[in-house]
Amino acid sequence: MKPHAAAGAASKGCIRRSWRHGSRPRSSGLASRGLAERQTPGRNRRRIKELERELHRKDKALAETAALLVLSKKLLAVFHIGEDV
Repeated sequence: MKPHAAAGAASKGCIRRSWRHGSRPRSSGLASRGLAERQTPGRNRRRIKELERELHRKDKALAETAALLVLSKKLLAVFHIGEDV
């Protein structure tokens, strides 16, 4: 066989092999995507619960701060603190 003919045959073999590999559907990608989609609702529920707990905590902190502000203003009003008599 001639050297350039052998090189041509080898390159054709490589092309055929690469074509075969390129045309096959990749099941591993589909399987992992399906697994991720099945896990997403659980992750979403956990994230929602976490955000609701954080919102509730911040709401309580805001209510406490507002109550302290109102009480401090009432205290100032009752005892006339800061006024010269």
